[in-house]
Formats: sequence, C-alpha cells, structure tokens
Amino acid sequence: MTNPPLDQVKEAIALAYSQTDAAPRVVAKGRGLIAEQIIAKARESGVYVHESPEMVALLTQVDIDEHIPAQLYMAVAELLAWLYQLEHKSP
Repeated sequence: MTNPPLDQVKEAIALAYSQTDAAPRVVAKGRGLIAEQIIAKARESGVYVHESPEMVALLTQVDIDEHIPAQLYMAVAELLAWLYQLEHKSP
C-alpha cells in the first residue's frame, strides 16, 4: 500500500461567521481523513461545500479560531453573498 501524492491528499477548511464577528473565522481545518470528516459533517448539516484549491491553500495559513486576513475579505465576502442568495432564493 502506498500513500497518495501530497497534491492529491484532500484538505478542508471550515469557516464560520456571525454578525458579531469582525470577519469570518476558521473553525476547523485538516488533511486526509480529517478533511473528509469535515466535508462529510458539512454535507450532513446541509452546509454548502465550496471546492477551491486556491482558497484552501490561502486559508490553511490561518490558525483555528482566528479571523481571516484582510487580503481574503473580498473573496470570502463574494462567496458568502453568493451562498446567501442561494439560501434565500424563492422556489
């Protein structure tokens, strides 16, 4: 048995945001089995899973329970606005 190449190991980052937060913050992150568990839990909870290797690469540099850096505000804000529209779209 061999391990998959590093560029094929799944990574996941979970963000949370509330109106009292200054910015979204990282609430979970992991690679391999942990990443798969984060993704599974999100899907079980009905949370949208956005797949962006570039965003994951940037967010892996943020520690758990830390707010995202200002440089990522625009990208994350656009994603959150899009998700808000999806969730509140009338059937």
